Amino acid sequence: MVKLSRIAPELPASDLHASLNYYAQKLGFKVAMQMPDRSYAIVERDDIAIHLFEDDSKNDSPVSIHVFVEDIENLHDELMQRGAHISQKITRQPWGNRDFRVLDESKNVLKFTEPMP
Repeated sequence: MVKLSRIAPELPASDLHASLNYYAQKLGFKVAMQMPDRSYAIVERDDIAIHLFEDDSKNDSPVSIHVFVEDIENLHDELMQRGAHISQKITRQPWGNRDFRVLDESKNVLKFTEPMP
């Protein structure tokens, strides 16, 4: 039987160097790989990988992704302390999940979501 095991979204970055610093310093990711020409990189935290590509042409619109988490309060507090740009505080959604949102340096939205029990 086929099993999908992981997703690795690609997000545009208007300044890849600034984005890598933001993901590392503000969101707690580690740089796992960077192309020699510095146009593409992968950041990872736990089982999450996000691919970032340089897009200084502004041809790509910012995107949003959901990252499912456990212990949303502690993650929220950690990212606040790191100085992440939190655009939405923890909110219970009508379907039951709780989430908060963070903007990266290129205005992409990371939605950290804790599924309802």
